[in-house]
Amino acid sequence: MMKLDKPAAALGAILFGLLAVALPSAADAATTTPNGIWLSYAEIAKLPMSGKAWDKVKSAADGWVGTPNIADQDSKHDVNTLAIALVYARTGNPAYRTKAAAAIMSAVGTEAGGRTLALSRNLVSYVIAADLIDLRTLDATQEQKFRTWLTAVRNETLDGKTLISTHEIRPNNWGTHAGASRIAVAMYLGDTVDLERAARVFKGWLGDRSAYSNFEYGDLSWQMDPKNPVGVNPVGATKEGHSIDGALPDDMRRGCSFKWQPCTTGYAWEAMQGAVVEAQLLARAGYDAWNWGDKGIARATMFLYKLNQEVGSDWWATGDDAWQPWIINKAYHANFPTTAAKPGKNMAWTDWTHGS
Repeated sequence: MMKLDKPAAALGAILFGLLAVALPSAADAATTTPNGIWLSYAEIAKLPMSGKAWDKVKSAADGWVGTPNIADQDSKHDVNTLAIALVYARTGNPAYRTKAAAAIMSAVGTEAGGRTLALSRNLVSYVIAADLIDLRTLDATQEQKFRTWLTAVRNETLDGKTLISTHEIRPNNWGTHAGASRIAVAMYLGDTVDLERAARVFKGWLGDRSAYSNFEYGDLSWQMDPKNPVGVNPVGATKEGHSIDGALPDDMRRGCSFKWQPCTTGYAWEAMQGAVVEAQLLARAGYDAWNWGDKGIARATMFLYKLNQEVGSDWWATGDDAWQPWIINKAYHANFPTTAAKPGKNMAWTDWTHGS
Protein backbone atom coordinates (compact mmCIF):
# COMPACT_ATOMS: atom_id res chain seq x y z
CA MET A 1 0.00 0.00 0.00
CA MET A 2 1.26 3.48 -0.79
CA LYS A 3 2.18 6.08 1.79
CA LEU A 4 0.59 9.49 1.26
CA ASP A 5 2.92 12.41 1.83
CA LYS A 6 0.64 15.42 1.77
CA PRO A 7 1.61 18.83 3.16
CA ALA A 8 -0.29 20.48 5.95
CA ALA A 9 -1.94 22.75 3.40
CA ALA A 10 -3.62 19.77 1.79
CA LEU A 11 -4.94 18.58 5.13
CA GLY A 12 -6.27 22.07 5.75
CA ALA A 13 -8.02 22.07 2.40
CA ILE A 14 -9.72 18.78 3.18
CA LEU A 15 -10.79 20.01 6.59
CA PHE A 16 -12.12 23.24 5.14
CA GLY A 17 -14.24 21.32 2.69
CA LEU A 18 -15.73 19.17 5.42
CA LEU A 19 -16.43 22.05 7.77
CA ALA A 20 -17.59 24.67 5.31
CA VAL A 21 -19.91 22.80 2.97
CA ALA A 22 -23.55 22.56 3.96
CA LEU A 23 -24.81 19.15 2.95
CA PRO A 24 -28.25 18.66 1.41
CA SER A 25 -31.09 18.20 3.84
CA ALA A 26 -33.15 15.01 3.83
CA ALA A 27 -35.91 16.85 1.99
CA ASP A 28 -33.47 18.09 -0.66
CA ALA A 29 -32.11 14.58 -1.16
CA ALA A 30 -35.60 13.20 -1.66
CA THR A 31 -36.43 15.77 -4.35
CA THR A 32 -33.23 15.22 -6.32
CA THR A 33 -33.49 11.43 -6.54
CA PRO A 34 -36.97 10.54 -7.80
CA ASN A 35 -35.62 7.31 -9.31
CA GLY A 36 -32.69 5.06 -8.69
CA ILE A 37 -31.48 3.31 -5.58
CA TRP A 38 -27.87 4.17 -6.46
CA LEU A 39 -28.11 6.41 -9.54
CA SER A 40 -30.93 7.59 -11.80
CA TYR A 41 -30.88 7.28 -15.58
CA ALA A 42 -30.65 11.07 -15.77
CA GLU A 43 -27.51 11.07 -13.64
CA ILE A 44 -25.95 8.21 -15.59
CA ALA A 45 -26.67 9.96 -18.89
CA LYS A 46 -24.25 12.71 -17.82
CA LEU A 47 -21.36 10.31 -17.21
CA PRO A 48 -18.57 10.11 -19.80
CA MET A 49 -18.19 7.32 -22.34
CA SER A 50 -14.44 7.76 -22.61
CA GLY A 51 -11.45 7.70 -20.29
CA LYS A 52 -9.83 5.07 -18.11
CA ALA A 53 -12.68 4.80 -15.59
CA TRP A 54 -15.25 4.18 -18.34
CA ASP A 55 -12.95 1.74 -20.06
CA LYS A 56 -12.74 -0.38 -16.89
CA VAL A 57 -16.52 -0.51 -16.49
CA LYS A 58 -17.01 -1.32 -20.15
CA SER A 59 -14.32 -4.00 -20.11
CA ALA A 60 -15.93 -5.69 -17.11
CA ALA A 61 -19.34 -5.51 -18.75
CA ASP A 62 -18.02 -7.04 -21.96
CA GLY A 63 -16.05 -9.77 -20.24
CA TRP A 64 -16.96 -13.00 -18.50
CA VAL A 65 -19.05 -12.17 -15.47
CA GLY A 66 -17.70 -15.11 -13.47
CA THR A 67 -19.37 -17.89 -11.53
CA PRO A 68 -22.30 -16.82 -9.34
CA ASN A 69 -21.59 -17.76 -5.73
CA ILE A 70 -22.86 -15.44 -3.02
CA ALA A 71 -21.53 -17.88 -0.41
CA ASP A 72 -18.01 -16.88 -1.53
CA GLN A 73 -17.27 -13.70 0.40
CA ASP A 74 -14.56 -12.79 -2.15
CA SER A 75 -16.75 -13.24 -5.23
CA LYS A 76 -16.54 -10.56 -7.91
CA HIS A 77 -19.59 -11.83 -9.80
CA ASP A 78 -21.68 -9.23 -7.98
CA VAL A 79 -19.65 -6.15 -8.96
CA ASN A 80 -19.19 -7.46 -12.51
CA THR A 81 -22.97 -7.76 -12.74
CA LEU A 82 -23.21 -4.17 -11.55
CA ALA A 83 -20.82 -3.11 -14.33
CA ILE A 84 -23.06 -4.73 -16.95
CA ALA A 85 -26.12 -2.94 -15.54
CA LEU A 86 -24.29 0.40 -15.48
CA VAL A 87 -23.21 0.06 -19.09
CA TYR A 88 -26.78 -0.80 -20.08
CA ALA A 89 -28.05 2.27 -18.24
CA ARG A 90 -25.52 4.48 -20.03
CA THR A 91 -25.76 3.02 -23.53
CA GLY A 92 -29.28 1.64 -23.71
CA ASN A 93 -27.95 -1.43 -25.50
CA PRO A 94 -30.49 -4.20 -24.75
CA ALA A 95 -27.82 -6.91 -24.92
CA TYR A 96 -26.33 -5.60 -21.68
CA ARG A 97 -29.76 -5.57 -20.06
CA THR A 98 -30.32 -9.20 -20.95
CA LYS A 99 -26.84 -10.16 -19.79
CA ALA A 100 -27.28 -8.35 -16.47
CA ALA A 101 -30.66 -9.96 -15.84
CA ALA A 102 -29.24 -13.42 -16.45
CA ALA A 103 -26.36 -12.72 -14.06
CA ILE A 104 -28.70 -11.44 -11.36
CA MET A 105 -31.02 -14.40 -11.54
CA SER A 106 -28.13 -16.88 -11.65
CA ALA A 107 -27.06 -15.69 -8.20
CA VAL A 108 -30.41 -16.38 -6.52
CA GLY A 109 -30.04 -19.10 -3.91
CA THR A 110 -26.24 -19.30 -4.11
CA GLU A 111 -25.91 -17.91 -0.60
CA ALA A 112 -26.65 -21.37 0.81
CA GLY A 113 -23.79 -22.77 2.85
CA GLY A 114 -22.09 -19.42 3.34
CA ARG A 115 -21.97 -16.92 6.18
CA THR A 116 -23.85 -13.68 6.57
CA LEU A 117 -20.61 -11.80 5.87
CA ALA A 118 -20.56 -13.25 2.35
CA LEU A 119 -24.25 -12.49 1.80
CA SER A 120 -23.74 -8.98 3.16
CA ARG A 121 -20.83 -8.24 0.84
CA ASN A 122 -22.36 -9.68 -2.30
CA LEU A 123 -26.06 -8.86 -2.18
CA VAL A 124 -26.12 -5.08 -2.54
CA SER A 125 -24.67 -4.91 -6.07
CA TYR A 126 -27.25 -7.39 -7.40
CA VAL A 127 -30.06 -5.28 -5.94
CA ILE A 128 -28.69 -2.08 -7.47
CA ALA A 129 -28.17 -3.87 -10.80
CA ALA A 130 -31.79 -5.04 -10.82
CA ASP A 131 -32.90 -1.49 -10.19
CA LEU A 132 -30.66 -0.11 -12.96
CA ILE A 133 -32.01 -2.46 -15.62
CA ASP A 134 -35.62 -2.17 -14.38
CA LEU A 135 -35.90 -5.93 -14.07
CA ARG A 136 -39.65 -5.77 -13.49
CA THR A 137 -40.49 -4.35 -16.90
CA LEU A 138 -37.97 -6.63 -18.59
CA ASP A 139 -39.33 -9.87 -17.14
CA ALA A 140 -42.09 -9.64 -14.54
CA THR A 141 -41.98 -13.36 -13.74
CA GLN A 142 -38.25 -13.38 -13.05
CA GLU A 143 -38.50 -10.13 -11.12
CA GLN A 144 -41.15 -11.63 -8.86
CA LYS A 145 -38.87 -14.59 -8.20
CA PHE A 146 -36.07 -12.14 -7.37
CA ARG A 147 -38.36 -10.09 -5.14
CA THR A 148 -39.59 -13.19 -3.28
CA TRP A 149 -36.00 -14.29 -2.70
CA LEU A 150 -34.99 -10.85 -1.42
CA THR A 151 -37.87 -10.84 1.03
CA ALA A 152 -36.80 -14.19 2.46
CA VAL A 153 -33.02 -13.90 2.30
CA ARG A 154 -32.99 -11.07 4.86
CA ASN A 155 -34.09 -13.57 7.49
CA GLU A 156 -32.30 -16.67 6.21
CA THR A 157 -30.13 -18.23 8.91
CA LEU A 158 -26.53 -18.64 7.78
CA ASP A 159 -24.02 -19.94 10.30
CA GLY A 160 -26.34 -18.97 13.16
CA LYS A 161 -27.11 -15.42 12.06
CA THR A 162 -29.32 -13.57 9.57
CA LEU A 163 -28.58 -10.49 7.52
CA ILE A 164 -30.78 -8.41 9.81
CA SER A 165 -29.45 -9.81 13.08
CA THR A 166 -25.88 -9.30 11.86
CA HIS A 167 -26.64 -5.64 11.18
CA GLU A 168 -28.20 -5.18 14.59
CA ILE A 169 -25.59 -7.06 16.66
CA ARG A 170 -22.19 -6.57 15.01
CA PRO A 171 -20.80 -2.99 15.34
CA ASN A 172 -17.96 -3.62 12.89
CA ASN A 173 -17.32 -4.65 9.29
CA TRP A 174 -19.82 -7.52 9.53
CA GLY A 175 -22.58 -5.17 10.63
CA THR A 176 -21.88 -2.35 8.18
CA HIS A 177 -21.80 -4.68 5.19
CA ALA A 178 -25.03 -6.28 6.41
CA GLY A 179 -26.58 -2.84 6.78
CA ALA A 180 -25.70 -1.85 3.23
CA SER A 181 -27.38 -4.91 1.75
CA ARG A 182 -30.32 -4.69 4.14
CA ILE A 183 -30.96 -1.06 3.18
CA ALA A 184 -30.69 -1.78 -0.54
CA VAL A 185 -33.20 -4.62 -0.24
CA ALA A 186 -35.63 -2.49 1.76
CA MET A 187 -35.41 0.28 -0.82
CA TYR A 188 -35.93 -2.12 -3.72
CA LEU A 189 -38.91 -3.79 -2.06
CA GLY A 190 -40.41 -0.50 -0.91
CA ASP A 191 -40.28 -1.76 2.67
CA THR A 192 -40.37 1.56 4.51
CA VAL A 193 -40.71 -0.09 7.92
CA ASP A 194 -37.48 -2.06 7.64
CA LEU A 195 -35.74 0.87 5.95
CA GLU A 196 -36.57 3.09 8.92
CA ARG A 197 -35.38 0.42 11.34
CA ALA A 198 -32.11 -0.01 9.42
CA ALA A 199 -31.62 3.75 9.37
CA ARG A 200 -31.96 3.91 13.15
CA VAL A 201 -29.41 1.13 13.57
CA PHE A 202 -26.94 2.98 11.35
CA LYS A 203 -27.54 6.23 13.21
CA GLY A 204 -26.85 4.40 16.46
CA TRP A 205 -23.63 2.95 15.05
CA LEU A 206 -22.52 6.47 14.18
CA GLY A 207 -22.86 7.43 17.84
CA ASP A 208 -26.50 8.29 18.58
CA ARG A 209 -27.18 5.73 21.28
CA SER A 210 -30.71 7.13 21.72
CA ALA A 211 -31.47 5.86 18.21
CA TYR A 212 -30.00 2.39 18.75
CA SER A 213 -27.49 0.84 21.15
CA ASN A 214 -27.98 -2.94 21.23
CA PHE A 215 -24.71 -3.89 19.57
CA GLU A 216 -22.41 -6.50 21.08
CA TYR A 217 -18.91 -5.05 21.34
CA GLY A 218 -15.57 -6.79 21.72
CA ASP A 219 -12.49 -5.26 23.36
CA LEU A 220 -13.49 -1.76 24.52
CA SER A 221 -9.99 -0.28 24.75
CA TRP A 222 -10.47 1.90 21.65
CA GLN A 223 -13.72 3.38 23.00
CA MET A 224 -13.63 6.91 24.40
CA ASP A 225 -16.32 5.89 26.88
CA PRO A 226 -16.29 2.10 27.44
CA LYS A 227 -19.52 2.32 29.43
CA ASN A 228 -21.30 3.81 26.40
CA PRO A 229 -19.61 2.22 23.37
CA VAL A 230 -20.25 3.41 19.84
CA GLY A 231 -19.29 2.43 16.32
CA VAL A 232 -17.52 5.73 15.58
CA ASN A 233 -15.81 7.69 18.36
CA PRO A 234 -17.29 11.15 18.99
CA VAL A 235 -15.90 14.59 18.21
CA GLY A 236 -12.89 15.46 20.36
CA ALA A 237 -12.31 11.92 21.64
CA THR A 238 -8.79 11.39 22.99
CA LYS A 239 -6.89 8.66 24.80
CA GLU A 240 -3.48 8.95 26.44
CA GLY A 241 -2.97 12.25 24.68
CA HIS A 242 -3.81 10.95 21.20
CA SER A 243 -6.86 11.85 19.14
CA ILE A 244 -9.21 8.95 18.51
CA ASP A 245 -11.93 11.22 17.13
CA GLY A 246 -13.53 9.25 14.31
CA ALA A 247 -11.82 5.95 15.09
CA LEU A 248 -13.88 2.79 14.56
CA PRO A 249 -13.24 1.06 17.90
CA ASP A 250 -14.59 -2.38 17.11
CA ASP A 251 -12.45 -2.62 13.98
CA MET A 252 -9.32 -0.92 15.32
CA ARG A 253 -9.26 -3.52 18.09
CA ARG A 254 -8.94 -6.18 15.40
CA GLY A 255 -5.36 -4.97 14.99
CA CYS A 256 -4.75 -4.97 18.73
CA SER A 257 -5.96 -3.35 21.92
CA PHE A 258 -5.34 0.37 22.12
CA LYS A 259 -1.75 1.47 21.95
CA TRP A 260 0.18 4.15 20.14
CA GLN A 261 1.32 3.51 17.48
CA PRO A 262 -1.70 1.38 16.60
CA CYS A 263 -1.25 -2.08 15.14
CA THR A 264 -1.89 -1.89 11.41
CA THR A 265 -5.23 -3.39 10.39
CA GLY A 266 -7.33 -3.29 7.25
CA TYR A 267 -10.54 -3.84 9.16
CA ALA A 268 -11.29 -0.14 9.61
CA TRP A 269 -11.49 0.42 5.87
CA GLU A 270 -13.32 -2.90 5.55
CA ALA A 271 -16.02 -1.56 7.88
CA MET A 272 -16.05 1.70 5.97
CA GLN A 273 -16.90 -0.19 2.77
CA GLY A 274 -20.23 -1.10 4.29
CA ALA A 275 -20.75 2.22 6.06
CA VAL A 276 -20.09 4.34 2.97
CA VAL A 277 -22.68 2.37 1.00
CA GLU A 278 -25.13 2.60 3.91
CA ALA A 279 -24.77 6.38 4.02
CA GLN A 280 -25.10 6.78 0.26
CA LEU A 281 -28.17 4.57 0.02
CA LEU A 282 -29.87 6.28 2.93
CA ALA A 283 -29.11 9.68 1.41
CA ARG A 284 -30.78 8.49 -1.78
CA ALA A 285 -33.79 7.50 0.31
CA GLY A 286 -34.03 11.00 1.79
CA TYR A 287 -32.17 10.54 5.08
CA ASP A 288 -29.51 13.00 6.24
CA ALA A 289 -27.11 10.13 6.85
CA TRP A 290 -23.88 11.85 5.77
CA ASN A 291 -24.41 14.40 8.53
CA TRP A 292 -25.28 11.92 11.28
CA GLY A 293 -22.80 11.44 14.09
CA ASP A 294 -21.37 14.93 13.54
CA LYS A 295 -20.43 13.92 9.98
CA GLY A 296 -19.30 10.57 11.34
CA ILE A 297 -18.20 9.12 8.00
CA ALA A 298 -16.11 12.20 7.27
CA ARG A 299 -14.51 12.05 10.71
CA ALA A 300 -13.76 8.34 10.33
CA THR A 301 -12.11 9.07 6.99
CA MET A 302 -10.11 11.93 8.49
CA PHE A 303 -8.91 9.73 11.37
CA LEU A 304 -7.50 7.20 8.92
CA TYR A 305 -6.04 9.92 6.69
CA LYS A 306 -4.27 11.62 9.60
CA LEU A 307 -3.11 8.28 10.96
CA ASN A 308 -1.48 7.57 7.62
CA GLN A 309 0.25 10.95 7.75
CA GLU A 310 1.34 10.95 11.37
CA VAL A 311 2.15 7.33 12.06
CA GLY A 312 3.65 6.61 8.67
CA SER A 313 2.02 3.22 8.22
CA ASP A 314 -0.16 2.15 5.34
CA TRP A 315 -3.50 3.39 6.61
CA TRP A 316 -5.02 4.94 3.48
CA ALA A 317 -7.63 3.44 1.15
CA THR A 318 -5.87 1.47 -1.57
CA GLY A 319 -6.51 -1.85 -3.29
CA ASP A 320 -10.13 -2.92 -2.97
CA ASP A 321 -10.80 0.04 -0.65
CA ALA A 322 -9.80 2.66 -3.24
CA TRP A 323 -13.36 3.14 -4.48
CA GLN A 324 -14.46 4.74 -1.21
CA PRO A 325 -12.82 8.21 -1.31
CA TRP A 326 -14.57 8.93 -4.60
CA ILE A 327 -17.98 8.70 -2.94
CA ILE A 328 -16.83 10.40 0.27
CA ASN A 329 -15.41 13.34 -1.68
CA LYS A 330 -18.63 13.65 -3.67
CA ALA A 331 -20.78 13.57 -0.54
CA TYR A 332 -18.77 16.12 1.43
CA HIS A 333 -17.28 18.21 -1.40
CA ALA A 334 -13.97 17.12 0.09
CA ASN A 335 -10.57 16.49 -1.44
CA PHE A 336 -9.24 13.27 0.04
CA PRO A 337 -6.61 11.57 -2.15
CA THR A 338 -7.96 9.19 -4.76
CA THR A 339 -6.52 6.45 -6.93
CA ALA A 340 -8.08 4.29 -9.64
CA ALA A 341 -11.05 2.49 -8.10
CA LYS A 342 -10.52 -1.25 -8.13
CA PRO A 343 -13.58 -3.44 -7.46
CA GLY A 344 -14.28 -3.67 -3.76
CA LYS A 345 -15.96 -6.28 -1.65
CA ASN A 346 -19.43 -4.80 -2.08
CA MET A 347 -19.09 -1.90 -4.54
CA ALA A 348 -17.07 -0.78 -7.54
CA TRP A 349 -16.72 1.61 -10.50
CA THR A 350 -17.05 4.75 -8.37
CA ASP A 351 -14.28 6.67 -10.14
CA TRP A 352 -16.71 6.63 -13.08
CA THR A 353 -20.03 6.92 -11.25
CA HIS A 354 -18.94 9.50 -8.64
CA GLY A 355 -15.76 10.96 -10.05
CA SER A 356 -17.17 14.13 -11.56
